[in-house]
Amino acid sequence: MTDVSLGMPQLPAPDYPADVRARLEADAKEIIARYPGSRSALLPLLHLVQSEEGHVTRTGMRFCADLLDLTTAEVTAVATFYTMYRRKPSGEYQVGVCTNTLCAVMGGDAIFEELKEHLGVGNNETTEDGKVTLEHIECNAACDFAPVVMVNWEFFDNQTPESAKKLVDDLRAGEQVSPTRGAPLCTYKETARILAGFPDERPGVVEASGGAGPASLIGLRLARGETAPARVVHPRGEAPRDRPQTGSEHLSSHDAPQKTSASDPDNPAGPVAEEGE
Repeated sequence: MTDVSLGMPQLPAPDYPADVRARLEADAKEIIARYPGSRSALLPLLHLVQSEEGHVTRTGMRFCADLLDLTTAEVTAVATFYTMYRRKPSGEYQVGVCTNTLCAVMGGDAIFEELKEHLGVGNNETTEDGKVTLEHIECNAACDFAPVVMVNWEFFDNQTPESAKKLVDDLRAGEQVSPTRGAPLCTYKETARILAGFPDERPGVVEASGGAGPASLIGLRLARGETAPARVVHPRGEAPRDRPQTGSEHLSSHDAPQKTSASDPDNPAGPVAEEGE
């Protein structure tokens, strides 16, 4: 076997110990049975092998290739494409700081820079105790709560440099840490097994809930044609007064549902006139 990039011989990937392979094969067969075509199970199988060692090893990729009748090159192409698959040992807790546009301008860049200095690591690097891997991440659709930090893909909303540093300190000290919303926090290996498609049977998971923030919900109501309370400017020195909603008030005239030929039978759209008529 030759490493094409280096032109040098490469040793075959070692296999799992017999007991580990037997356990993983039982899980893998359960995953493969969910799909009409076996190769469709590759993504969850990569999460499965990641749950074993905390990252996708050559042994794990060979295991996936054997069970799905794929080449190791095909498996490697997928494992290296998706960022949720780690290719080297990483921390028990993956701490991701959103540095996409909104989170960045709301303080995400400052949080990321201060965490790098506080932990003494760079992007995609792990602390010496093996507890925390720090990385910057792309948008996770939580802009209402910017800036957002994620730990093993659970949300920690409205963060500051100070709260983020306390968060990683608590993680390293083994303190119980609760996400802002959603499921209770678990280790990265446990997260990988859940992403492989196995049920999360930890206490409190079923009761956990999360939702969109106020800005998204206002947008949803406007999209449905629902109204929102009008903004009332009160005379200086007077207490705010409640104003009854008439049903035609909107945050802006641009937010009001517009009539179209489909919804306004009194004004149907006529045929398009030919140029020159």
